Amino acid sequence: MRRTGVRVAKESRVKKLFGLLLLVVLALGAVVLVRTMMFSSIQLAATPVTDIDIDANTAAERLGKAIQFKTISFGVQAPLSKGDFEAFHRYLEETYPKTHATLQRELVSGFSLLYTWQGSDPALKPLVIMGHFDVVPVPPGTEKDWTHPPFEGAIVDGVVWGRGAADDKQNVIGAMEAVEWLITNDFKPKRTVMLSFGHDEELGGPEGAQKIVALLKERKITPECVVDEGGSVLEGMMPGVSSPTALIGIAEKGYVSFAITAHHQGGHSSTPPKSSAIGILATAITKIENNPFPGGLSGPTRAMFAAMGPEMSFGQRAIFANLWLFSPVVEMILAGRPETNATLRTTSAVTIIEGGVKDNVLPPEATATVNFRILPGETAESVKQRLIEIIDDDRITIEPIEKEPRDPSPVSDVNAPSYKVLERTIREVCPDVVVGPFLVLGGTDSRFFYEVTPNVYRFVPARFKGDELKMMHGVNERLSAQNFGEICRFYTQLIRNFDAAS
Repeated sequence: MRRTGVRVAKESRVKKLFGLLLLVVLALGAVVLVRTMMFSSIQLAATPVTDIDIDANTAAERLGKAIQFKTISFGVQAPLSKGDFEAFHRYLEETYPKTHATLQRELVSGFSLLYTWQGSDPALKPLVIMGHFDVVPVPPGTEKDWTHPPFEGAIVDGVVWGRGAADDKQNVIGAMEAVEWLITNDFKPKRTVMLSFGHDEELGGPEGAQKIVALLKERKITPECVVDEGGSVLEGMMPGVSSPTALIGIAEKGYVSFAITAHHQGGHSSTPPKSSAIGILATAITKIENNPFPGGLSGPTRAMFAAMGPEMSFGQRAIFANLWLFSPVVEMILAGRPETNATLRTTSAVTIIEGGVKDNVLPPEATATVNFRILPGETAESVKQRLIEIIDDDRITIEPIEKEPRDPSPVSDVNAPSYKVLERTIREVCPDVVVGPFLVLGGTDSRFFYEVTPNVYRFVPARFKGDELKMMHGVNERLSAQNFGEICRFYTQLIRNFDAAS
């Protein structure tokens, strides 16, 4: 009887435990369901703009001609092709006469351009539209890989081909088309509009954007908003979202490269020590690669999924509505791909190895260059300190290669009025897109403008799908005339919307 009673008591406790677990699961499921149902779209309602009649094909022809100028940034120490840059300046003057008759034009550092369209209300802070007209070189020997020559500016079947078509002459020419159209249609701004076009963005902007910002600071000009390249419209590239996604860069990662050098005795290879300098360096590299920086869904990346999540299927929506529960799973999935892993953490990449001069000589030193793209919230100095802890070897020295490593930019506010104006403009010009913020993994000239405004956003509605992003700095850079017309209308509406937001 006693055993039977004990068994019954145990069964009763098991049933109670099972019942309790079931209640917990049901409660958890209810919370997940309710949060999913409440996770609704945050896309702004907007009426498509229809009154901007810029001719896309004519504008594309002017972009094609702009591509013909070889405004190439070869390197900081390389001589500048002065003639090509000055010829491009003349081309802008000849092609957009009303803009040059109406706006004040200034040369900065001899080659960058700053245009000011003075508004009637000096109390309104200026809108700054950025772009750059320098382009990266075409590596010798790769010209044959282009479908159309890289500096011909050919237009074939409605597509503009050439270096700068998508990075970044489409920004410069698109903004000029917008201003010329507005002047032609008797638009007179209340808010001052400034066009900041750099000549050395591909070199980091030290003589272009940085000097323009210094000029604004000297004049005590604090823009309401800065809009630059960096984000674009991606088609079929956001899993779970059927619509094209318009991503606005609200921050960009920092940049630093460290020379990691192993020091050890040299000598003859016939009597090697237990560990050579190269072996010590190899161990250090292995430690770096085996100990990735911590990361997670935070900042701009979390904000991106807050905007994109409601547009996904129910199952995916449930996940992003309940990141308090599912974030470890999401982070694990994102960490599995290099492109998405980079949005979660500071990344490291070994890019150069140097050591040794002869096969029978032990080198006293071996050096690896490791490049880091720094997540907002960290700094170049905090990266160095973590490296010291990970490597933990007195035979290793760690020194930054850059004189001034670039820390991550501040994060611009997605709730700021300027962001909302930009978001609405995108929805009016590109009504088929879903808009959201994101973290720019590379670098832009716009980072300098945080010295004069907190509202720095990176977006131009250039459309890309599949592997097309690889064509920038690569082969067969191109942009459709139809898409370029969209870019021209975007800048036109952006100026009008900021003028109305006074």
